[in-house]
Amino acid sequence: METLLFLAPAEDALSKNSLEALAATQQLASSLGAAFSVGLWGDDTQASADGLAACGAAKFLAVTGPEFAQARYSTDAAAAEALCRAAAATVVIGPSGSRWNRVLAGVAHRLGGRSDSHVTGLSASGGAPSVSRWFYRQRMEGVLTRTQRPWLLAVESGIAPAWQGAPGTAAVEAVACAPAAPRSKVAGIEALSADQQTIRPDADLLFVSGAGWTKKQPDGQVKTDVAQKLILDFLGLSRASLGSTKSLVDLHGEGQATLTFLSHMNQVGQTGSTPRHPKGLATCCHGEEPHTVGWRFIGERRAISLDPNCGWARGKADVLYVADAFAVMDKVNALLAAK
Repeated sequence: METLLFLAPAEDALSKNSLEALAATQQLASSLGAAFSVGLWGDDTQASADGLAACGAAKFLAVTGPEFAQARYSTDAAAAEALCRAAAATVVIGPSGSRWNRVLAGVAHRLGGRSDSHVTGLSASGGAPSVSRWFYRQRMEGVLTRTQRPWLLAVESGIAPAWQGAPGTAAVEAVACAPAAPRSKVAGIEALSADQQTIRPDADLLFVSGAGWTKKQPDGQVKTDVAQKLILDFLGLSRASLGSTKSLVDLHGEGQATLTFLSHMNQVGQTGSTPRHPKGLATCCHGEEPHTVGWRFIGERRAISLDPNCGWARGKADVLYVADAFAVMDKVNALLAAK
C-alpha cells in the first residue's frame, strides 16, 4: 500500500500551483485507495495548515521555526527530509517551484529514493502510481513508473484544477528537525516592482513577441524603440505575461537590435517552458516553437501576422489577424487606455 505526502513550504502552500498539486495528490490517493498527509515547513505553518484543513488529509505534519522561513538549501532539504521520514511516505508530491525543485534530488538521495521533475500528469494502474511528462522539447509524452521508494515528484502548474475548500482548524503534528548551522545569511530581498515584472504565471493572457518586431518595417526603418513602447504599454495596461520566441531572445547575442527587457526567462517552447494561460496572442512570430510547442496548453490562441499564408499561424492559431502588429497594438493600447 502506498503512502502519499503532499509537501510544500508554508509560504507557498496556498498558492495556485500548490493547490493544483494538492488536488492532483487527492485524485491519485483516491485512485490508489490510499491515504495522504500534508507536510509543511516554515516560520509559521499553522495558518497555511488551517487553509488546507478541509482537504481530507489523514494528518498534518510541520517543521516550524524562524530558521526555515527563508529559502536556503540546507534548511529546506533538512525540513523536507524530516517530514518525509515522519510520514513514512512512499510517494511525495510537491508543487514545482524554486524551493522544492532545488532540494528535490538531494532529499531523494538522502532517503535512498528517486525523483522526477516537470511532471504533467499523475495516474494509477494496477495499484501502482505513474507519472506523465514531456520529452524532446515537449514533442513526445512519456509515462513513467518506478519501483524505487520513496518517489519524490515536482509537478507542473496546470496538472489539475486548483483545490478549493473552506478554511478550518487543522491539528498539526510538530516534527523535530535540527539542521546544521547555515553558512549563509539572507541579508534582504531585491525584487522587481510589479510594473517591471513581465513574467506573470497567473495572468489571463500570454503575449508572445517575435523577431518581426526588430525587422525593417514597410518604410524601410527599424523601429525597435517604438516596438518596446507598444509592448510595455500593452503589458502595463493588460497585466498580461510576456513570452518570446527563441529567435528574438538570441538576437542580442548575435549583435543585432533587440528588445532590452527580454531574457531567456521569457522564452517559450524550445526551453521546455509550456505556460498555461486561458488566452494567448502571438505577434510577429513565424517560427514553429511558439505555435506548436510553447502554446500546447494555451486555451484560446490568436496571432497577428502580415503573411496570410503563414503555415504555423494558420495551422496552430484559433484566430489569425492579417495585419501590421505595430498598427494593431497601437489601436489596442488606445482602447485599453480609454477604459
